[in-house]
Amino acid sequence: MNQKLEDLLQLALQTSEETRERTEELNVGFNGIERTWELIVKYHGSLDVLSVLNVQIEYLIAGYAVLTVPEGLVERVAELEEIEYVEKPKRFFYEVTNPVADSCIQQLSGQGFSLTGKGVLVAVLDSGIDYRLPVFRHSDGSTRIRYLWDQTLRPDTFSDVDIGGEERRPGTEGESTGTGDNGMSTEFVESARRPPAGFRQGVEFDAAQINAALQAETPQQQFMLLPTVDTSGHGTAVAGIAAGYSGGGGNTGPFGGTQYYSGAAPEAELLIVKLGLPDAASFPRTTEIMRGVTWAVRKAQELQMPLAINLSFGNSYGAHDGSSLLERFMDNAAEIGRTVICVGSGNDGASAGHLAGRLGRTGGAGTGSGQTVPGAGRIVSGTGTSARTADVEIAVGEYESSLSIQLWKNYSDVYRIRLRAPGGQESELPLSVENGKYTLRLEQTEVLVYMGEPTPYAAAQEIYLELIPDRRRYINSGVWTVRLEGIEIVTGQYYFYLPSAAARSATTGFYRPTPEVTLTIPSTAAKVITVGAYDSTYDAYADFSGRGYADADRTIGVVTSGLVKPDLVAPGVGVTAPDIYGSYLPVTGTSFATPIVTGAAALLMEWGIVQGNAPFLYGEKVKAYLRKGARPLRGETELPNDRVGWGALCVSSSLPG
Repeated sequence: MNQKLEDLLQLALQTSEETRERTEELNVGFNGIERTWELIVKYHGSLDVLSVLNVQIEYLIAGYAVLTVPEGLVERVAELEEIEYVEKPKRFFYEVTNPVADSCIQQLSGQGFSLTGKGVLVAVLDSGIDYRLPVFRHSDGSTRIRYLWDQTLRPDTFSDVDIGGEERRPGTEGESTGTGDNGMSTEFVESARRPPAGFRQGVEFDAAQINAALQAETPQQQFMLLPTVDTSGHGTAVAGIAAGYSGGGGNTGPFGGTQYYSGAAPEAELLIVKLGLPDAASFPRTTEIMRGVTWAVRKAQELQMPLAINLSFGNSYGAHDGSSLLERFMDNAAEIGRTVICVGSGNDGASAGHLAGRLGRTGGAGTGSGQTVPGAGRIVSGTGTSARTADVEIAVGEYESSLSIQLWKNYSDVYRIRLRAPGGQESELPLSVENGKYTLRLEQTEVLVYMGEPTPYAAAQEIYLELIPDRRRYINSGVWTVRLEGIEIVTGQYYFYLPSAAARSATTGFYRPTPEVTLTIPSTAAKVITVGAYDSTYDAYADFSGRGYADADRTIGVVTSGLVKPDLVAPGVGVTAPDIYGSYLPVTGTSFATPIVTGAAALLMEWGIVQGNAPFLYGEKVKAYLRKGARPLRGETELPNDRVGWGALCVSSSLPG
């Protein structure tokens, strides 16, 4: 067992491609056509030696890189001394009233601040953007987008014939190569075929290219010049809430600005990343997000501008303790340049996807809850901490094609684990397995088991179960039970997670769930600003919003005592946002609370850095200012807490004076 490889990657490499394809997660990162794995690595020194092995390297920031490795060379690559740790990508999911009215943003104009985000970059990593909308344009009709990177486009997919019908003639970079019948330069088509420097996928467009498309006479011509589309509208809504502005008219182009709208930072300039969609499920991967963050940080350094990054994505795989490479990467990225990273806490708070408990040293059977678990709050049902055994019951709805179950525990604790299927058939898992992998069959379901160990980057022990159908389309529905029996108990703590709510049926979940520590990753990273949601109509916490911990003292992982997550909450129910059809619609979710805080961070950096009032107002200092200004919500008597952190966003109270 190679301890440089994470558990999920170890299991994937030991599982056949045919079996991996029947799971939701194990095949993510594998390219069946090129027979390669996409991998995230933490490294030191140089990886250039890998080029002789036909390994493609994309260097990120802070000692991270994305490698594309032939499938038979993964173990060999991991043995390289410069490679410190390796993870496979995971899928990430959307964390699906006037956005500024309830966040004390409008009050700034009455205090002599006149803050609009001018001089600050807002980066939105999402599903793309409808760049034609007036909310993303200046009053003269030109774009407010400095750069747009569409990761889904292939550089070689552009036509060799320009839109005027004339054959494109080669020319040197930066020179005009002639015009077609419509008078537009064909040099644009040539330059638009390139990904950003240092990356292999997608196409990067600058403001000049976007403006050229905006000036085209027809939508067809616009698409030929700039073939990027936000098909879901999620990214358009997020960007609009963060930094959109329409003054009620005067914009040119196919969309006329007839309605007033203002996002949180209406004069901020935009960096847009349309994240890659690697499979039919159309959800981006860890690697696309890490590439996007790296690109945004580099652009901000190049432009010498402060940067606020918005991430409205999350995933439930991991110990939720800051130990994964993605969480560590986010912490490192937040320390580069004048940067703030805002991440949504996710929508798993009420989805029944998490259960935590504690086994005692003596006593009988428990129910899988009922214990005061450090870092997870108090669970209200069960038999107490004296129970030496616990039955963790999972309701599995019909038509689940697969289901993963994560169990995270302290390595010092030893549990006997039995798994029971809905029909009563059960099996005991071995205490240890050579190479970690074990396969069993219960009724009509095959169960892949991986018995993990602590790694150089994570102290917690993971036991991973993947349920896939055996000779049928779906796994057995009904009540699955995991029985834990303490053999050697030191702390007795255990933490179960199911996939994110977006990846499973609404009828699948724990019978006695734990709402605490339901933050999605990477909102669990310590140095990002983690944003939850509240309902501004009732001035109350929105129960779907991912919950965290206050003054955590968990004994597994790297969550430190005194850490509070989320940091604060913003309106996330019925938030008005632009849609891709030129209208405005109410949207709900932490996806849409997050850009309000991202825009607020841009306002603070404008006041501090651009206007010269506080040149070091970025990173943790922005977080501290936003926390200080947060106001109490109805029913939240003790702050900070695991639901709303330090309270509701109030930007006017976050500035000194």
